[in-house]
Amino acid sequence: MRCSKLTALLSLTGSLSCETDNPAIVRVYNGTIIGTHSDTYDQDHFLGVPFAQPPINGLRFRNPQSLNTTFSNNIYQATEYAPACIGYGSGESDLPLSEDCLYLNVIRPSGYENVSLPVGLWIHGGGFTTGGSRMPGYNLSYIVENSVRIGKPIIGVSIAYRLSGWGFLASQQVSGQGQTNIALRDQRLAMHWTKENIGAFGGDAEKITIWGESAGAASVGFQLTAYNGRDDNLFWAAIMQSCNPIFYFSFDVEAAYQPAYDDLVNLTSCSTAIDTLDCLRHADYQIVNDFFNSTAGSNWQPIVDGDFIARWGSQQLAEGAFVHVPIIDGANSDEGTSFSPVGVNTTQDFASDVTELGKVPGEATGYAGASPSLAESFLPELLAAYPDGPEYWIPGVEELGNTTMNDSRGAMYRRSAAYWGDVRIVANRRGTCEAWTARGIEAYSYRFNTRSTGTPVQAGVPHAEEIPYVFNNTRGLSRSTEPVQDQPQSYQELAILMSSTWASFIHDRDPNSWMRTNETSARWPVYELQDPKEIVWDANVTTLSYVEDDTYRAKGIRFILDHAFAYRR
Repeated sequence: MRCSKLTALLSLTGSLSCETDNPAIVRVYNGTIIGTHSDTYDQDHFLGVPFAQPPINGLRFRNPQSLNTTFSNNIYQATEYAPACIGYGSGESDLPLSEDCLYLNVIRPSGYENVSLPVGLWIHGGGFTTGGSRMPGYNLSYIVENSVRIGKPIIGVSIAYRLSGWGFLASQQVSGQGQTNIALRDQRLAMHWTKENIGAFGGDAEKITIWGESAGAASVGFQLTAYNGRDDNLFWAAIMQSCNPIFYFSFDVEAAYQPAYDDLVNLTSCSTAIDTLDCLRHADYQIVNDFFNSTAGSNWQPIVDGDFIARWGSQQLAEGAFVHVPIIDGANSDEGTSFSPVGVNTTQDFASDVTELGKVPGEATGYAGASPSLAESFLPELLAAYPDGPEYWIPGVEELGNTTMNDSRGAMYRRSAAYWGDVRIVANRRGTCEAWTARGIEAYSYRFNTRSTGTPVQAGVPHAEEIPYVFNNTRGLSRSTEPVQDQPQSYQELAILMSSTWASFIHDRDPNSWMRTNETSARWPVYELQDPKEIVWDANVTTLSYVEDDTYRAKGIRFILDHAFAYRR
């Protein structure tokens, strides 16, 4: 049948030959898309599919624009990943980069031509400054393959969005023209494109789950609360790994970004232009790129614009102003080791990090410390909420023992790690689950507790450690060391377990539905306000998972949640 489709295309265009190896072909509004078939996974891959007009020339620094033409010759060859959006991190050295980067990828299992499959739409992380959907660690083939194996087949979609200043330029001029948070709008347009076109790929447009990690999970949170929580029927569930609808940074206002914007305007000789933003759209790429890659020009994050981000997330969650769909929301045991400052030797060091903007070394923007004037007023309460005691240390005493001596990061580093992990991620995870549960919406909470090969014991189970297990991608494609190398077979089994659970949730919003009757692993409980429980994923226990009370560091986490306005988020 595929060859007959190809023959029909040949008669129209003469641009292909029937010798093409079993191509995957779909027809969407803009024309025909031709992908490739993977015998390895028994899947059809459609890579580098455009979902927006290229954001170049006059469309640079502008809200994404929908495709408004048919493909050249009515055909689009989607056989390889598109370049990643321009970013500024260590991973970029291995990726082709381009301003023309608004593309998505579709991975579908073969053999389901007459079935509409649920869809998992992946949004990559990277602090809104780095990363890309084409990174090997985000290869969706593994989880899609596993979904078929367990009888819960899904289609995987991964999307791109503009990063750093390319996606979050902010100033009075930007706000005045309504071009704020354009990276989040990139994501929104990709979601609209998926909603409108996924049926052609065999997907069910009514069963799309948005899903991300770190800044990707924060993106999911922003989509859940977008336009003051307006439900545009773009997704039926959401998964957030290590970030939430309450932002991990404190929000800055546009005025905080104005000096950097003005510096860019001056560098590009746009200062005399009547419309400086339009001038920047046509400025020399290298000058703009070099500025965004500098310390002075790398300070770009989402802002509250009264439109896409209508208000602080904590306020919206308190009022129920979010899309009411089931969620998975979790964090890793030792998130704080990825965010805490070092050299924390005394209580004064700890207090200074909290009140003096709380910047983490190496990061250009944002802070999860309260504003200094407010923090000083409740500093004694904060210090009491985060004592220097073993019950708060991260990593815990079971990892490093009941001592803080001889730690090069500082005698109170583990106290600091507890706070910074909570204030960035863990407290907001608990608060999100509470907000969902209070509205009668199903929430499933987790703690990932498996340290992979190559991760120092002092780091515990840090940020992003769970990704290979969720994707069932344990071949080391996203890190220098294979995560399960020289580990017991239980590590690989945990990856299969978690990947199956995620696929099950994407398939029917029930993470337990795939389990066989003789399954020995714990069943994942729905979160409850009166008796909050979460599942723990741990390759070092016989069952690979168990259920625990979500009550640890209760005083500290409650302090953070109760002072959300002081944290400006």
